[in-house]
Amino acid sequence: MRVFAGGISTETNTFSPMPTGLADFDIARAADLDESGQMGGFGGPFNIFRQRCQERGWDYRFSLYASAQPAGTTVRGVYESLRDELLEALQAALPVDIVLLPLHGAMVTEGYDDCETDIATRAREIAGPGAKIGIELDLHCDLTQELIDAVDAVVIFKEYPHTDINERAEELFAIIAAAAEGATSPTMALYDCRMIGLFLTPFEPMRGFVDDMIAREADPVVLSLSLAHCFPWADVPSCGAQMLAITDDDPALAAELAQEFGQRFVAMRHALDPPSLSLDEALDKALAADTGPVVVADQADNAGGGAPGDSTFVLRALLERGVTDAALGMIWDPVAVTVVMSAGEGATIDLRLGGKMGPMSGDPLDLRATVAGIAADMKQQWTQSNGPVAVDCGDAVCLHCQGIDIIVNSIRRQVFSPTVFSNFGIDPTSKRLLVVKSTQHFYAGFAPIASEIIYMAGPGAVAPRFREIPYQRADLRKYPWLDDPFAN
Repeated sequence: MRVFAGGISTETNTFSPMPTGLADFDIARAADLDESGQMGGFGGPFNIFRQRCQERGWDYRFSLYASAQPAGTTVRGVYESLRDELLEALQAALPVDIVLLPLHGAMVTEGYDDCETDIATRAREIAGPGAKIGIELDLHCDLTQELIDAVDAVVIFKEYPHTDINERAEELFAIIAAAAEGATSPTMALYDCRMIGLFLTPFEPMRGFVDDMIAREADPVVLSLSLAHCFPWADVPSCGAQMLAITDDDPALAAELAQEFGQRFVAMRHALDPPSLSLDEALDKALAADTGPVVVADQADNAGGGAPGDSTFVLRALLERGVTDAALGMIWDPVAVTVVMSAGEGATIDLRLGGKMGPMSGDPLDLRATVAGIAADMKQQWTQSNGPVAVDCGDAVCLHCQGIDIIVNSIRRQVFSPTVFSNFGIDPTSKRLLVVKSTQHFYAGFAPIASEIIYMAGPGAVAPRFREIPYQRADLRKYPWLDDPFAN
């Protein structure tokens, strides 16, 4: 068997003020890898594909993987250049038996509302009808019937936070390998749940829903069940949650399962509304707690959802309230990082921090702070079920200001784990309050140490207040705009 693998991955917040350009993509090509072929960062699925092919003695051809932090609409020429490079590599690898494409879902480019469908349909034209094509997607994706028709299997992360990326890669490989060997014949069906929202899987009723999907997959005929949650900050016609079922040569069962789980998901809709508080409500609740650390998620300034990551609303509120024994991370401000690193550890400096990217970032703060730590090329750990992944954060510094430790970094990145603080010698368990700029991916790392977790929908680019999002193109005949989206 000859197996081709590659991908382009980003998530597009069409309301974000920052375009996604070529410099925003981390690109790994076959020529960039060492003899082991091992990829770091978000390249785990490719390591799995390569290893499974080696075990079978199959010919594995990796092309490129381009991954960008979520932001605004991707520049058209950048997307087309990366896409064409990927597809030209596929053309050069022909004939292929298998095509594996870890993408993301919800990537929007000027002129392309759905880049994943564009890639999939073009890949099918090149690979031909006999090749087996599999796609892995983030659960914050949108699905189209055109995409489903173009490929043999789509497998989506089940967990939010995404702790199962590599598990889903294993699942996808197993499905596609069996199909290529003629052992199975995957059939897929979609069910439109007519919902837009944010759905947290550690908590009921989502926890039970995910567990039941996994349990149902124990049936050999049921190859995979996935819920595409949608990405609410993508103003495109396909935005919305959909249930996907894959069975072995049983399209009727696939349709039945998609409808069964899809209708169950819709029935849970009121219990799934985000548990987010306003900025002041969240801080009032956090500061009233008897023990710490209380973790407050600044969901609206999550770089992982396309926000700038430089908002000052929460920090300003903490300073005005005179809060001490607190830590906040991370504010994206490369200019401030450069100034602080030049001053050196131990220096006391006057600094203008954050608030640089527009109204959603708030106003800059003029602070007098002590440089408490410097970490060049800092990495944080992202918790995964099969071991942590190191995530680049760029150069980072710790500022101490009026009793608050503030982590500032040079690569726009959300907070995944307490290592953001412990890298500077800060014991996060000793703090009264931890504020993290993240929507949900912080959860796996912080839940074990938090006395309480509070979700905060303050001002910002990805606030989970969906009926306030100024959609122009999305179909809003869905929940929460309609209480019963299926009523006549």
